[in-house]
Amino acid sequence: MYHVVAATTNPAKIAAISQAFNDIFGEGSCHIEGVAVDSGVAAQPITNLETRTGARQRVMNAQQVRPEAHFWVAIEAGIEDDTAFAWMVIEDRQQRGESRSASFTLPAIVLEGIQAGRELGDEMARLTGIENIKHKGGAIGVFTAGHLTRSSVYHQALILALCPFHNEIYKQR
Repeated sequence: MYHVVAATTNPAKIAAISQAFNDIFGEGSCHIEGVAVDSGVAAQPITNLETRTGARQRVMNAQQVRPEAHFWVAIEAGIEDDTAFAWMVIEDRQQRGESRSASFTLPAIVLEGIQAGRELGDEMARLTGIENIKHKGGAIGVFTAGHLTRSSVYHQALILALCPFHNEIYKQR
């Protein structure tokens, strides 16, 4: 059984990680452990580079906390201009897989809150009245009328980030 360390305690992110690993490696093949680690970037990253850096740093910090794991996984959500997205970073002892999630345009009223220094999740909770929305369907759930959630969008990107870990073509030189 693989020991997978999720560099988060967010249930929506852990659910996506668990589903992706079960899809690729088989149901019950992985034990997912969430750990709280720092990203080393702003609470609300506001560029693509800052967001990717945050995910990479979360993986590095998770490796320090649980060095015995088989995999370390981080999901860092960010915003650039008027677009929200997330970076997935997965590492084992030999390699790294990365993928950026699907993205969507944020409405002006949400961007005003971001520009005022609030995190997307906090701003969405304020606007919708949904407490702790980022641990649930998130802004994605609200704006897609529940057709997509944070977990479902992250799941697809995690499957893509896992490609190097099970596809033999990545091992060819």
